[in-house]
Amino acid sequence: MNDLKESEAEEYARWFRCLSDPTRIRLLHLIATHSSAMTVGELVDQLGRSQSTVSRHLKLLADEHFIVATPDGIRTLITVNDDCMSALPHAARHIMGVQSGSGR
Repeated sequence: MNDLKESEAEEYARWFRCLSDPTRIRLLHLIATHSSAMTVGELVDQLGRSQSTVSRHLKLLADEHFIVATPDGIRTLITVNDDCMSALPHAARHIMGVQSGSGR
């Protein structure tokens, strides 16, 4: 059995706390499903929220490594962190005591 260490529990709690806000979920979805990197302005337009609100939520997502913000001249390009595609399902399996590759 793979015990859940205190440090892992704390990290997973931070991830899920970050994802507990509907605006951040919508932002992450917009970024993840867009065919290319997005700018903050594009996200503001699509989300219908103020630039300051979007930027605040993007910072929280970046702090937990859900997104990557890359400076590009006067704008910032936002992409999803591809590692999330494996890290989040792994965390859920680990929390629930399900070993990878098995039903339990």
